[in-house]
Amino acid sequence: MKTLFRNAVIASPTEASCLVVEDDRIVYVGSEQNAPAADQQNAPAADQQVDLAGRRVLPGFIDGHMHLLLFGASLSKIDLSQCKNIEDIRNTIRSGAAQRPHAQRLFCSGWMHSMTDGQALSSMIDDLDTRPIFIDSKDLHSAWCNSAALADLGVDATTPNPEGGDIARDKDGRPSGLLSEAGAVTIVWPHTARVASVAEKQGYVRNAVAAYNAAGYTGMVEMATDENIWETVVQLRKQEFVPIRLAMHWIITPAATEAEVLSQVDRAIALHAEYNKTTSPNFRIAGIKVICDGVVDACTAALSEPYSTAVASPAPLWGAGILAKVVQRADGAGLQCALHAIGDEAVRLAINALETVKPADAVSRRHRIEHLEVTAPGDAERLAALGITASIQPVHADPTILRAWPRLLGPERVRRAFAYREFHDKGANVAIGTDSPTAPHLPLRNLYTATTRRSAREPQCEETVNPGFALTLVQAIQAATAGSAYSCFADDITGSLEVGKKADFVVVDMDWDAEKLLEARVCETYFDGKRVFSSDAK
Repeated sequence: MKTLFRNAVIASPTEASCLVVEDDRIVYVGSEQNAPAADQQNAPAADQQVDLAGRRVLPGFIDGHMHLLLFGASLSKIDLSQCKNIEDIRNTIRSGAAQRPHAQRLFCSGWMHSMTDGQALSSMIDDLDTRPIFIDSKDLHSAWCNSAALADLGVDATTPNPEGGDIARDKDGRPSGLLSEAGAVTIVWPHTARVASVAEKQGYVRNAVAAYNAAGYTGMVEMATDENIWETVVQLRKQEFVPIRLAMHWIITPAATEAEVLSQVDRAIALHAEYNKTTSPNFRIAGIKVICDGVVDACTAALSEPYSTAVASPAPLWGAGILAKVVQRADGAGLQCALHAIGDEAVRLAINALETVKPADAVSRRHRIEHLEVTAPGDAERLAALGITASIQPVHADPTILRAWPRLLGPERVRRAFAYREFHDKGANVAIGTDSPTAPHLPLRNLYTATTRRSAREPQCEETVNPGFALTLVQAIQAATAGSAYSCFADDITGSLEVGKKADFVVVDMDWDAEKLLEARVCETYFDGKRVFSSDAK
């Protein structure tokens, strides 16, 4: 089946107005005058033509960092992202609870520490409902629970803090409502996944993929894969077609012994041996994910100097020795390492760990550092020298969610925040993602903040965040397509519109102007040459 898409503005290395797709591949990109036609020898006519009415055609977006099951689940959670204070939160939960009379548990998302002045006590929400209430922090590094949720988790005064995590307690040692870092990842996440049925979890994935297709995505990099997520997707793919390319990073969490830590890496290695780029290009284990620190808003990001509020900077969640062993084990088996590092001390730790592998291996393996929100001068050069991808999420640079940063970090460090242009200019590969559901998954909004450093959440806001570090529109789109494809070894089949590559593309009604990205609209998404989303579909 050959289809000619004409009357378009094609984003390609050369000026083009049409492309021809045969089955799942691009076979022509160029002018309409030179396109294969019926009267040309050795160039069979297209079976059908599609007039794109002058719209732009971009490579399908690839979310370079997201959380698949959590995002799918978030679509049905009580959304707290627009709340300003505790009263807003209480009113929103109360209203959401009334709309869910038959739910056994209430799940919420989008809470930020600044909304409640850093407090998260069970007592603040216990009177709202007798059912367990689980509240994900916006950054997913914490979970706020009412007393019923703590009981549902089986967390009490005798429950020890997990390695690399914390259970907040009152003066008598009883859990007070907040579980952080590994407390959220290894206690709350597995429990909430366990109490969901198989059908519910498959529905989360199905809904997530549909939402991503509608936003213009044809690929995603899942950044906290565990047995629960893995088995859900494995079974769903056996039952039905899943129209997205999935590269997944197995989560490695701190443990009491080195053997326990490395056994997690070995599990990822075993899965990678079966599900890799050669055997399963659309669904594979690309590597591992290690969380090296927390987040600035909770004062858990690891900084080289104390917070400006006199709060001591916490140590990274991993020691240099064990992190190096994890990296070397994964690298030696051909896996990519994705290291979450937000504060400059964690960034230094992450680069140092990746530097312990053989230089040739480091570059060829395309290791990555996630977030890179507060970096030091010289970090960008080190990223480039080691072939480390700067995996960034511009949506986190939205000025309306960073108003506490000057108080927490001081002006000097704030001026170093989100140094995207520096990463690009020094030669590092830049991959753009959203970190959904910590932030909206919509790529055009993400690109708006990447290029203007203004707020997509509150477009009327005139504040900016370090506009000198803004990417150009071309750079941002490349990072959200080719950069993300390169970051997960998919650049040979997708990420750009070239002959021989997969026909993954998105049709967008947009002006080529960064200031107007919020007005742009995704019209159609094509995956493997098949339309998987149309804004006109009923």
